[in-house]
Amino acid sequence: MAVQMGFPYSDGALIATAISELARNIVNYAVSGEVDITPVEVAGRTGIQVIARDHGPGIRNIDLAMQDGYSTSGGLGLGLPGVRRLMDTFEITSNGAKGTTVTAIKWKR
Repeated sequence: MAVQMGFPYSDGALIATAISELARNIVNYAVSGEVDITPVEVAGRTGIQVIARDHGPGIRNIDLAMQDGYSTSGGLGLGLPGVRRLMDTFEITSNGAKGTTVTAIKWKR
């Protein structure tokens, strides 16, 4: 989708990596979830929006989860902080009763 929209191949690889990390989190930590990928246009800017929603237990401490090296599963702790670095906008909300939602956008340069 990114290449079809005119993104450089390198940005396509960054977007794919971010999607992979978000999907991996759903598989590892949640009961179920989905990843929606859509083109967006805001104020004349074109981008790709990725929304990852899960129906898991939520993240108790988002600030801690966003620190490089923090992991509850023994991993490297680069998933969510890495997604934040790869994308241009990043927002995360989490609630134990409703799960976690990450919304990220990569803008076309």
